[in-house]
Amino acid sequence: MARILIVDDSPTEIHVLKKMLEGHGHQVDAVDNAEASISRAKESLPELILMDVVMPGMNGFQATRAITRDPATQNIPIIIVTTKDQETDRVWGLRQGAKDYITKPVQEEELLVKIKSAIGG
Repeated sequence: MARILIVDDSPTEIHVLKKMLEGHGHQVDAVDNAEASISRAKESLPELILMDVVMPGMNGFQATRAITRDPATQNIPIIIVTTKDQETDRVWGLRQGAKDYITKPVQEEELLVKIKSAIGG
């Protein structure tokens, strides 16, 4: 299965997503801020990143843009996972380079379908 990096400032959200993904055989790593996601993506080259938007400091849109514009990490698909449910947020997230966008609370089946689609499975 896939190596997935979760980026979220909520320990509860990380726990829920990690449990969900590991239950389906994925390897999961997590960081709690956008800045760390950029360096971790370069270090570990995950097959997929699940990116929250609302975090202290740099937000998930900025991190998504940085990751997708860096030649070392530009091929890592990013799915934005956020409470921001406006159409303008979704469009902006995709413009930053995200492959997909899902709103919290995450539905397990929907997330799994989007992951499979993003990593070409």
